[in-house]
Parts: sequence; C-alpha cells; structure tokens
Amino acid sequence: MKVNLEKIEKNTAYLSFEVDADKLEEAIEQAYRKNAKRFAVPGFRKGKAPRKLIERHYGVEVFYEDALQILLPKAYEKGIEEYNLEPVDEPKFDVQQIEAGKPVLATAEVVVKPEAKVNKYKGLEVEKTVYEVTEEEVEERLKMMQEQNARLVAVEDRPAQDGDIVTIDFKGYIDNEPFEGGSAENYVLKLGSGSFIKGFEEQIIGMKPGETKDITVTFPEDYGSKELAGKEAVFNVTLKEIKVKELLPLDDDFASDVSEFDTLEELKEDIKKKLQEDAKSKEERSLRTSIIDKLIEETEVEIPDVMIDHETDNIILRLAINLRDTFGYDLSTYLESTGMSLEDLRERYRDAAVRNVKTSLIFEEIRKAENITVSDEELEEKIKEFAESSKTPVEEYKKSLTPQGIAQIKDMILTDKIFDLVIENAVITEKVEDKIKNDIIESEEVKDEVNTEDENAAAETENESIPEKTEE
Repeated sequence: MKVNLEKIEKNTAYLSFEVDADKLEEAIEQAYRKNAKRFAVPGFRKGKAPRKLIERHYGVEVFYEDALQILLPKAYEKGIEEYNLEPVDEPKFDVQQIEAGKPVLATAEVVVKPEAKVNKYKGLEVEKTVYEVTEEEVEERLKMMQEQNARLVAVEDRPAQDGDIVTIDFKGYIDNEPFEGGSAENYVLKLGSGSFIKGFEEQIIGMKPGETKDITVTFPEDYGSKELAGKEAVFNVTLKEIKVKELLPLDDDFASDVSEFDTLEELKEDIKKKLQEDAKSKEERSLRTSIIDKLIEETEVEIPDVMIDHETDNIILRLAINLRDTFGYDLSTYLESTGMSLEDLRERYRDAAVRNVKTSLIFEEIRKAENITVSDEELEEKIKEFAESSKTPVEEYKKSLTPQGIAQIKDMILTDKIFDLVIENAVITEKVEDKIKNDIIESEEVKDEVNTEDENAAAETENESIPEKTEE
C-alpha cells in the first residue's frame, strides 16, 4: 500500500493511494463473507452461493463498494499517521480505479488543523480593570439581604398598589375560547415586575381582596407563540390576597437571624471580604480577556469553516444543556420564546466560535513553543482540589471521572499555566473602577477561560410570557 501527500493548500491536504491488487482481492473476499446472505441466487440457499456465481449474477462490481469501505479507511489512517496530519473533518474520497487484478487508485481530500502564527506572546501590553470595594457597595449588599429576608404581611384595608405582592386566580380567553397556558390558581405576582403582558399588572392595581374582574390585554406582534402573537385576550382575574414586604431593622438581631455572625459589624466585614474576593475574581477574568484580545491581534491564522461550524455546534450544545439543567426546558422552547430560528442562533454565536477556535489554536502554539506539560502531580493536585470543592472523597471522585473528564482537567491546567506565562511576561496597566455591579458578582464554578465567549443566553429568555413566578 502506497500513500503520498500530494500537497497541502489552504488547510486542505490531498492524499493519493495505491492499494495492491492482492489487498483488493482480500477485501472483496471479506465483503463477500460479510454480505453473502443478502443475495438470492436460484438453486442456492441465501448465504450459500459461491462468490463467482454472485458476481456473475449481479455483476463483478457487486462487492466493490464494501471492499472500498474496508481498504480506504486503512489507507487514510496510514497517510494521516505517516505525514503527521491533524484532520478536523471527515475526508472526501475519490476512486480513479478499482478492478479485480489491478491496484486500487484513489485520492482523499481532508481539511486539516491550521497552524497559528503567533507573532508575539511575551511583552504584551494589556489592561487590567481593578475594582475598589466601597462602603456604599457593602450597604447595598446589606439592603439586598434585608429585602431577601423581608416578611410578607397581609393587607386587607386597602386596594392593591404598585409593588404589592398579590395572589390571584386567572383564566384567559381569546374569542371566548380558553387557550393553553392561559390559566393558573394561587399565582403569586409582584405588581410592577413586568412578569405579565404589558397592561395586565396595571389593571390589577385598585382591586380589593375577593374582587373579580375581566382584564383585556393584547399580545405583542412579536410574541414568542405565533398562535397568540397580536391577539386580544380577556383574563378573568380574582384577587385573593394582598401582601407587602416588611423589612427587618438592620441591627445585631438581624445579623444573627440571617447569618452565622452575632453582630451587624461582623456581618458587614464578611460582606466586604466576599465582595473583595469577587472583585479579585472579576479582575482576573478581565485580565485574561485582555490577554486573549491582544493575542488574537498578534496572530495570523486562516480558520477552515468546518472548525467554526463545529465550535458553533459545541456552543449551542452547552446552551441546550444549560437550559435543561437551569430552567428545565429544551432548546426548541427557547427558540420559540425568543422568536429565533436555529440558523439565527448559529449566526448569533458565530463570532464567539471564531474567537474560541483562534484562542485554542494560539494556546496550542504557545504550549508547543514553551514545551508546557502537565505532570502527574499537578493532575493529582487539581483532582484533589475539585474533590474537596464538591465535598467528595478523593478516591470516589477519581472513580467518577471519565477519560474525557480527565482530559478536560488537564486542558484546564494547561490553560492556567499558559495564562500564567503570558501574564508573567506582560506589561500590565490598571484601570480603576470604584463599583462592582451587583448583577455580575456571583460565585462561579471553575471553567475553561478559553471558551468563555459563549454567553449564558439562557438567562436572556424573554420575560414577556404568561408568566414566570415572581420571587418573593
């Protein structure tokens, strides 16, 4: 068997194969033994007809396709190994000659991983955002805790007002016919939250407990459900209860009730410490983002479309898993609620996919250039760290790891080491921000920064539907 690399052009390798005639004969015989039962030849039971007779009856080429399926993958694997190619897609074969007693002549066209030319990765000039935690932020976080721990007190001596938390029963009708998802009982709603269609909550204001009222609203033209979009609906609403939040005073009793601390000052100190930890984590992420931006600027690479398509698929798969695990619904439901098609979603994440692929190729080149590896001790330490984080015995955690899981942990360690190398050799300037927005300070699970571009789109699911339960 001869395999030649004819050329590599625009990330496509062209291989030619010549397979000996005797290897073709072996493959045809193997194909015959595998498929003999498929052929009916008069005078023979299925599977018992001689090969020559089947070939005479059905044509001499009858086993060629199966023989090629045996020969070509082996020839292709030999070529990939011999010329150290890294395919990123399935090969496209073209057969020039296949005939008993003669060599098989064929070619394969295969897209291979491109090499990134990283012009510079040491001495990069990057900016790091530094966040200073202020007393104002501590007070804001304390007020959030006060809101979260507020008591709900029933109100009976006045009608509903904006900001009240009401319990309602409702039934929705379009053209006097009820529609799916348009009714609920004992539904808790914060007036003014925007959880319902525009105009619904406003018409509850002024109602008293026990009162029933018809509320007329119109679904937006761009509403996620085509059956409801633009339609006028009438909701028969019964207001069952009105409650308001009663805030607890911020004192030592509050601190001991909502935390492990005995005094308000101790609670404030803990809040400040956690904000500082969150700030440090966000600073690190901002620095890594700046580094990736700069590395991409310093790199020349031509990425095959197939790699971008594959990474787009990966991003959407991660989104689908997140939707399922976090919100309990599937991707098709998300697409319907946002009014997007799958192609719209793919286009939305294409730039993120390009960035991810570029970053991965850049990191691979740096790893090779610096001979960065992961030792057994480093892997063991990281596994131990994850086990402790998940409060699982180390040996039990190890048993739960698949080969893919171990590979991901190794990649994570490599990523950290590459970032450390680049940061160590970078020229870093600092930009000071004196406030950290509450909506971005959340504890995060360890993740691979190389692939952080796929944003949490699940959180963007439009809230203009009937309805999502308001948190008390």
